[in-house]
Parts: sequence; structure tokens; C-alpha cells
Amino acid sequence: MNLNQVTVPSLNVTKSISFYKKLGLQLIVKSLPNYARFECPDGTSTFSIHLVDELPDGAGIYVYFECEDLDEQVTLLKSNGLQFDQEPKNERWLWREARLKDLDGNQLILFYGGKNRLNPPWRLEEK
Repeated sequence: MNLNQVTVPSLNVTKSISFYKKLGLQLIVKSLPNYARFECPDGTSTFSIHLVDELPDGAGIYVYFECEDLDEQVTLLKSNGLQFDQEPKNERWLWREARLKDLDGNQLILFYGGKNRLNPPWRLEEK
């Protein structure tokens, strides 16, 4: 099994398309007003947004995008007008992360985990 597609809710897919294009995703499906799908610049994963009448309650959705050159990516995205809630920061779980929200409040985390993403020192050993 391979996770290759994530979809988040949006109140306005058209406006969200511009945001995600600024983030660096490539639009590959545009079915307005209900749906849009993007290809990630690295790998084969896709990401989409779909129209909803109302957003979910609570903390919302968290989506992680890994970037080897995190600090440079954040600088570039800020120069393109994106606002970050958290600048790149080393976290106790051994990832470096920067955070921002999309237009619908979905939490986006740009991060670099390196070997610690799949193999942190506290990884469980399969028996």
C-alpha cells in the first residue's frame, strides 16, 4: 500500500487554486467549481481540493510536504506573497518545520525529516 493522494476541503476551489500554485504545486485537473488536483513537484504524489458547504469543526486537517531545501523554499514562498505562521524551526521529534495555513485554515507543514522521518531513534521494531 502506498499513500499517494490527499484531498482537503475548501469553501472556494477557484481561490484555493491560486494559493496552491503559489506553493509550487502543478495544476493537472480543474473541474470548477467543485474540484482541482495538483501534482507535487517531487515524486508521484497528488494533492486535491474539493468544494464543501462548510469546513469541519476542530483543529482541522494537517498536511505535510517534505522539502530537502526547507529554508530556501520558505524564503522563496515568502517572496511570492505567502505568509507563514512559523518560520523554519528544529523540532524535538528531529524534523525542521515551517507552518502556514491555506485559505480555508488547513494547516500546511513544510518540513525536512531526512532519515528521521522513517527511522527516528524511537522507531518500533517489528517482531
